[in-house]
Formats: sequence, structure tokens, C-alpha cells
Amino acid sequence: MNPIEASAIRDISLAPEGALKIDWVAAHMPVLNRLREQFQKERPFAGKRIAICLHLEAKTAYLALTIQAGGAEVAVAASNPLSTQDDVVAALVDRGVTAFAWHGATPEEYHRHLQQLLDFHPHALIDDGGDLVATLHRERPDQVQEIIGGCEETTTGVIRLRAMERDGALRFPMMAVNDAYCKYLFDNRYGTGQSVWDGIMRTTNLVVAGKTVVVIGYGWCGKGVAMRAKGLGARVIVCEVDPIKALEAVMDGFSVMPVVEAAKHGDFFVTVTGDKDCLTRPAFEVMKDGAVLANAGHFDVEISKPDLVRLATQVRTVRRNVEEYQLADGRRLYLLAEGRLVNLASGDGHPAEVMDLTFALQALALRDVVQGQYAPGVHNLPRETDEQVARLRLEAWGIQIDDLTPAQRNYLGSWQVD
Repeated sequence: MNPIEASAIRDISLAPEGALKIDWVAAHMPVLNRLREQFQKERPFAGKRIAICLHLEAKTAYLALTIQAGGAEVAVAASNPLSTQDDVVAALVDRGVTAFAWHGATPEEYHRHLQQLLDFHPHALIDDGGDLVATLHRERPDQVQEIIGGCEETTTGVIRLRAMERDGALRFPMMAVNDAYCKYLFDNRYGTGQSVWDGIMRTTNLVVAGKTVVVIGYGWCGKGVAMRAKGLGARVIVCEVDPIKALEAVMDGFSVMPVVEAAKHGDFFVTVTGDKDCLTRPAFEVMKDGAVLANAGHFDVEISKPDLVRLATQVRTVRRNVEEYQLADGRRLYLLAEGRLVNLASGDGHPAEVMDLTFALQALALRDVVQGQYAPGVHNLPRETDEQVARLRLEAWGIQIDDLTPAQRNYLGSWQVD
């Protein structure tokens, strides 16, 4: 069927605007460009239907087109309604990709779009957060046998997949792309670090320098958010439950304290944990007037919106993507992007050069899982794939590195060498 007729999107006439966005990021993603050329020659996905559930903006669109160039029939749905860019979705459909997504989809519409994506009967998939895989296993167990395997983009998604694996529920192989070195070292740290503050500053138009920033969670994403906040001139407090990560934050030069104590000092709060109820009523009750609350975790559960609603005497939208919660004592707390991913719901997401690495890993992992013989479960990417992507990126920058000599390799590989 014609993708335009099969798709459920906002407005196909927006395609020219989306095409400009896609062409811009393509000009800044040299690794994915190399892989697209390779895929066009080798056609590793010929005859396969690939379902992609990601944030639908320009960089993910270019990944979809790269998979398509490898011979696949591609369909997409959004992993987050507020990050969907309708013009980019229209441009994808105009280029032969079937899409089920629009900005601001209700929970019911979001679920229907996932169902429509599964009606596509994919052979393999790329997921972001685990919703597509979980929906498939819970609601369409008979369809699971059609799936060769897939890839997962996020920390939250990998956590959910490993829980499914432990329960014996995961019935096909999934590549944990999030756990690849070139993903979490660069995407999670540098990508999240920059894009979170892009989103916050674009949305609030407030200065960061001289303020106190509370970062809740010090994984790779939290490290990036804290590092960039420090670079912008903020004082940074880190909240953690892991003693090793807390110790690391102290050694990195940040203050560390419990959330309720940090809540008394913060001007900006950023949750980056992948867990629920990181900011709740006890913290809201002691926050300063004017505190800004943002989430950089996958789901909108890290900041307790029910607690905010219960405390508020009035809620109003004061700027685009800024909700003001007026409390009984006159204090105002500002929630950004409905507590959803602030870097995508209020911005354009990670820089193109960073996502070039991640989406190259996604494309190669998908190729491997489609062509390989993996058992059901969660699998890590081979180290060689990480190194291949890193070398391609260095080559694009014109950077050369040394190689080990045979003697050096022998020395490192033997315990009997003098």
C-alpha cells in the first residue's frame, strides 16, 4: 500500500519543512552516511519489514531512511508524543516510510499508533524505552514468533528488557545498544548534557550562571547534565542512591545530599534516573519560590505530577511548555514539558554529530541481529562494532591514531613475556 494512504499523520503538506531538517542533519552525520552507502550496495534488509519506535525528529528520521536504503520496508511510530515533529514525520512519509504519529497524541492515540505499527507485521524492530516490545509480548503474544529480533536505544528500555529476560518473558533477541561504549560515553554524557540545557534554556529564557542546579541521578546522563551545568556557571548538587556513584560525584567536585535537603537550595532540578517518584511532596514543600523542574528520564514519572496537583491551588500555562503550580503559601513551582523528556519535548534532542554515533550503532546492530543467529534474550554489541564506529568518526574528523605493533600485541597477550 502507498505509505501516504497507509499512514496516520498530522499533515502531509508539512513535508518540505521536514525535508530541510532531515537534509541538515544528514550533512552532519558522516558515519551514518558511510553506512547508508554500504547498505545501498549490500542491501542487508532486503525483503524485511522494520518497525521503528523512536523520538520522531530529524536525526531518527535519517536513521529510518538509512535502514530503508538497505532494502527494508520501514514503518515508524513515536516513543514520546511531545517529541514528535509533524513536519519531519510528513517528510518521512513523502520518502516512502509509513508512519503512525503526531505531536501531542493522547495516551489512547499513542497506544493506537503502537498497535498500528504492529499491524505492519515487522520482522525486526528498533525500540526506545521498551513500550513496543512490552506491548507486543503482553497484547500480541502470537505475533512474537514473527520477530527475528531488535535493538533498544535507552537505559530505561534495557532495564525493562533485562527484567523480561529474568522473568523468562523475552521471546526474541534484543541488542542493548544503550550499553555500547560509543552510546553511553558520548550520547548519554555529551548528548544529554548539552541537549537538556538547550531545552531548559530555550523554554525558560533564564540564566543558569550563579544558580544552584540539583541533578538527581549520576549515571552517564546525570554526569553529562552536571558537567554542563557546571560549565554554564552553576553550583551543582547531586542526589544519588548508589554509594559508588555518590562518591564519584563528590570526587568530581559536586556537593552530594539527600533530595529533601537539596530541595531547599535548588533553582533548577533535573531528574535523570529512569525511576519513578524522584521528586515528590516532601521536596516540593521546601522548594524555593520559582524553582524550575525538568525531567531527562524516559518516562514522565520521575517528577510526581499527582503530588504537584494535590499541593497546587492553581495551575496555569505561563509559557509554551511551562506549567506554573501555585501553592497555598504563594510559592510557584514551574514544571517543564509536562515532566516529559525536556531535551526532546522542549528542544531538538541531542546534537546531530552525537546521534551519528548512536544511530550508526543502531544500524549495525540491527543488521547483525537480522542476519545472525542470536538466542532470545538481551545481547551486548561486540566491541568490534564500537571500535568500527569510533574509527569512522575519527576518520571523518581527519584524526589518525596509532596501531599496536605485533610485538606489543604479543606482550599484552602473554604472561610469559619478559
